[in-house]
Amino acid sequence: MDTSDLFASCRKGDVGRVRGPTGRPGAPRWDPGTPLPWLQPTDGRALLSLGARCEANTFDGERCLYGALSDPIRRALRDYKQVTASCRRRDYYDDFLQRLLEQGIHSDVVFVIHGKSFRAHRCVLGARSAYFANMLDTKWKGRSVVALRHPLINPVAFGALLQYLYTGRLDVGVEHVSDCERLAKQCQLWDLLGDLEAKCEKVSEFVASKPGTCVKVLTIEPPPADPRLREDLALLADCALPPELRGDLGELPFPCPDGFNSCPDVCFRVAGCSFLCHKAFFCGRSDYFRALLEDHFRENEEPAASGDPPVVTLQGISPEVFTHVLYYVYSDRTELPPEAAYDVLSVADMYLLPGLKRLCGRSLAQLLDEDSVVGVWRVAKLFRLARLEDQCTEFMAKVIEKVGRGGGQVGVAEGKWAWLQYGGTSCGHGALSEASESTRLLRLHGGPGTQDELRPCEDFCLVSIMWILGFQNHI
Repeated sequence: MDTSDLFASCRKGDVGRVRGPTGRPGAPRWDPGTPLPWLQPTDGRALLSLGARCEANTFDGERCLYGALSDPIRRALRDYKQVTASCRRRDYYDDFLQRLLEQGIHSDVVFVIHGKSFRAHRCVLGARSAYFANMLDTKWKGRSVVALRHPLINPVAFGALLQYLYTGRLDVGVEHVSDCERLAKQCQLWDLLGDLEAKCEKVSEFVASKPGTCVKVLTIEPPPADPRLREDLALLADCALPPELRGDLGELPFPCPDGFNSCPDVCFRVAGCSFLCHKAFFCGRSDYFRALLEDHFRENEEPAASGDPPVVTLQGISPEVFTHVLYYVYSDRTELPPEAAYDVLSVADMYLLPGLKRLCGRSLAQLLDEDSVVGVWRVAKLFRLARLEDQCTEFMAKVIEKVGRGGGQVGVAEGKWAWLQYGGTSCGHGALSEASESTRLLRLHGGPGTQDELRPCEDFCLVSIMWILGFQNHI
């Protein structure tokens, strides 16, 4: 089957003809992922089951996703768990860790290997590797420059090792794989060693199946939603907690190992509690803390005792709320109960942490009911949480008939909403004037002393009008 016939069969959905080249012994081999974007969803799943390549974070996978002819095909590819949402949206936490590695922001140790320098952070190396934690606290303790002169240490392999420690990802030329394996054994990175061996085996099988193929770069990527990197860096948040707060949290899932020194370089004092933290994380993740610690707001620092990190006092925040900020800064995650979301949201907005605001929005979405939805909608508007705002308006649209039950405003509200449902949607330009008329009639018929009671109903009217208009514009 030639290429034109192959693609024509794909467009027609003739999966039997497409499956032919892969099912007959001695037939020419080809990558079954090539026609995936043009297949119908059921046919695409058949090819995926035959080994078609649609891997996340790869050129082939993204080509299949973006080149798909329709949304059902894209959904079929995503449902197969090969192309995930992580490869279609930017991960700011991963970007931060990559910048931390490349730019060496607030680095406190430099490794020199055969003339090449690598800036690093003791806290990251210690949290990710027990070997580095031990060496930085014993043989390399107090040294800002560590020179490694052993002839078997390859600078390229060491750079790839640092990339893995910081980002969970590794890119290295195949000629340096053996050097990486040697370093992984020395640094007791058994997960990396196992990933390297498994990847080399896959590459060997791939090359054997496609004669003439030359693989030059070996790439190791963490599987989707792999928690190892975030769990390791959450150890730094565990160590930053003051002793008086560790008991309130119960037994930590990743307790600080005996003798582990996280090498803090700043102390945040919150209502008498001292959090020993790292400027690299707080400055890299928040413009607020960057201005506080690096720019003209540095006068907030208090003089520290000899050998202790500088102390910065934070006002208007409780230790419990700052604990959520702490875990988010280090691990991009925090256990956030809905009842604490309001307090954390206001602090996240002040500290310029949009990702933490989104986490608060997800938590607040769990509180939606007929009594709280208007208040949550106001909060979503105030803090510009678009997703939460949409969830509130959709919820209100579902329960709008239950809003005005009871009192003199029932008939007015039901009459106005009947107009909106059957007549108002066809003339969107008059909807806003009708919304104001609804509000006026609600106030008029509600009677004296009921303004506070009518306010939620008015909000329902206005929000649902906005939702209808937005839906019309979307169509």
